[in-house]
Amino acid sequence: MLIAMNVRGHVVKRPSKPAIGTMLANLGQGDHLILERQDEDRKGDWYIQVLFRDNNTYQLEYRDGVAAEHYQTLTVSQDKARQALLDWAADKPEWQDGFTWNNIGAMFAAPAVEATDQPTA
Repeated sequence: MLIAMNVRGHVVKRPSKPAIGTMLANLGQGDHLILERQDEDRKGDWYIQVLFRDNNTYQLEYRDGVAAEHYQTLTVSQDKARQALLDWAADKPEWQDGFTWNNIGAMFAAPAVEATDQPTA
Protein backbone atom coordinates (compact mmCIF):
# COMPACT_ATOMS: atom_id res chain seq x y z
CA MET A 1 0.00 0.00 0.00
CA LEU A 2 1.19 3.50 -0.79
CA ILE A 3 1.00 6.13 1.95
CA ALA A 4 1.67 9.88 1.59
CA MET A 5 2.66 11.96 4.63
CA ASN A 6 3.60 15.60 5.01
CA VAL A 7 5.38 17.55 7.72
CA ARG A 8 2.08 18.64 9.26
CA GLY A 9 1.10 15.02 9.95
CA HIS A 10 -1.43 14.80 7.12
CA VAL A 11 -1.60 11.16 5.99
CA VAL A 12 -3.27 9.87 2.82
CA LYS A 13 -3.56 6.13 2.18
CA ARG A 14 -3.46 5.15 -1.50
CA PRO A 15 -3.07 8.78 -2.66
CA SER A 16 -4.26 9.70 -6.14
CA LYS A 17 -2.10 11.56 -8.65
CA PRO A 18 -3.95 14.82 -7.92
CA ALA A 19 -3.52 14.32 -4.15
CA ILE A 20 0.24 13.82 -4.54
CA GLY A 21 0.48 16.88 -6.80
CA THR A 22 -1.49 19.02 -4.35
CA MET A 23 0.59 17.89 -1.38
CA LEU A 24 3.77 18.80 -3.29
CA ALA A 25 2.40 22.16 -4.45
CA ASN A 26 1.42 23.04 -0.86
CA LEU A 27 4.92 22.55 0.56
CA GLY A 28 6.36 25.62 2.19
CA GLN A 29 10.08 26.24 2.46
CA GLY A 30 11.55 23.68 4.84
CA ASP A 31 8.56 21.32 4.49
CA HIS A 32 8.75 17.77 3.21
CA LEU A 33 6.53 15.10 1.72
CA ILE A 34 7.11 11.35 1.98
CA LEU A 35 5.62 8.59 -0.15
CA GLU A 36 6.12 5.22 1.48
CA ARG A 37 5.47 1.81 -0.01
CA GLN A 38 4.33 -0.68 2.63
CA ASP A 39 4.22 -4.19 1.27
CA GLU A 40 4.54 -7.49 3.12
CA ASP A 41 6.59 -8.89 0.22
CA ARG A 42 9.23 -6.15 0.45
CA LYS A 43 11.47 -6.11 3.49
CA GLY A 44 13.03 -2.85 4.68
CA ASP A 45 12.15 0.77 4.01
CA TRP A 46 10.88 1.77 0.56
CA TYR A 47 10.15 5.44 0.14
CA ILE A 48 10.73 8.62 -1.78
CA GLN A 49 10.71 12.01 -0.12
CA VAL A 50 11.00 15.59 -1.22
CA LEU A 51 12.14 18.56 0.83
CA PHE A 52 11.35 22.07 -0.42
CA ARG A 53 14.53 23.83 0.60
CA ASP A 54 14.91 27.45 1.68
CA ASN A 55 16.63 28.28 -1.63
CA ASN A 56 13.55 27.16 -3.64
CA THR A 57 15.08 23.86 -4.75
CA TYR A 58 13.57 20.43 -4.31
CA GLN A 59 15.75 17.84 -2.61
CA LEU A 60 14.61 14.36 -3.62
CA GLU A 61 15.71 11.25 -1.77
CA TYR A 62 14.73 7.64 -2.09
CA ARG A 63 15.56 4.42 -0.27
CA ASP A 64 15.34 0.97 -1.77
CA GLY A 65 14.98 -1.25 1.27
CA VAL A 66 18.25 -0.67 3.11
CA ALA A 67 20.39 2.26 4.22
CA ALA A 68 23.11 1.45 1.67
CA GLU A 69 20.56 2.07 -1.10
CA HIS A 70 19.67 5.66 -0.15
CA TYR A 71 20.07 8.28 -2.90
CA GLN A 72 19.67 12.04 -3.23
CA THR A 73 19.38 14.64 -5.98
CA LEU A 74 18.32 18.27 -6.37
CA THR A 75 16.11 20.05 -8.88
CA VAL A 76 14.68 23.54 -9.24
CA SER A 77 11.67 22.14 -11.11
CA GLN A 78 8.48 21.35 -9.22
CA ASP A 79 7.25 19.60 -12.38
CA LYS A 80 10.25 17.25 -12.42
CA ALA A 81 9.85 16.56 -8.70
CA ARG A 82 6.13 15.82 -9.18
CA GLN A 83 6.81 13.51 -12.11
CA ALA A 84 9.45 11.61 -10.13
CA LEU A 85 6.99 11.16 -7.25
CA LEU A 86 4.20 10.00 -9.55
CA ASP A 87 6.41 7.62 -11.53
CA TRP A 88 7.88 6.16 -8.32
CA ALA A 89 4.36 5.71 -6.93
CA ALA A 90 3.33 3.93 -10.14
CA ASP A 91 6.45 1.72 -9.85
CA LYS A 92 7.63 2.74 -13.31
CA PRO A 93 11.06 1.18 -13.97
CA GLU A 94 12.80 4.33 -15.26
CA TRP A 95 11.40 6.89 -12.84
CA GLN A 96 14.95 8.03 -11.81
CA ASP A 97 15.86 9.11 -15.37
CA GLY A 98 16.57 12.79 -15.86
CA PHE A 99 18.38 13.21 -12.53
CA THR A 100 21.92 12.69 -11.27
CA TRP A 101 21.56 10.63 -8.11
CA ASN A 102 24.20 10.49 -5.38
CA ASN A 103 24.38 7.52 -3.04
CA ILE A 104 24.23 8.90 0.51
CA GLY A 105 23.74 5.53 2.19
CA ALA A 106 26.95 5.87 4.20
CA MET A 107 25.28 8.71 6.14
CA PHE A 108 22.77 6.19 7.52
CA ALA A 109 25.00 3.18 8.12
CA ALA A 110 25.55 1.98 11.67
CA PRO A 111 28.94 3.05 13.01
CA ALA A 112 31.62 0.38 12.86
CA VAL A 113 32.72 -0.98 16.19
CA GLU A 114 36.48 -1.41 16.51
CA ALA A 115 37.79 -4.45 18.31
CA THR A 116 40.31 -3.84 21.07
CA ASP A 117 42.80 -6.11 22.77
CA GLN A 118 41.88 -4.62 26.13
CA PRO A 119 39.74 -6.74 28.46
CA THR A 120 36.44 -5.24 29.51
CA ALA A 121 35.53 -4.88 33.15
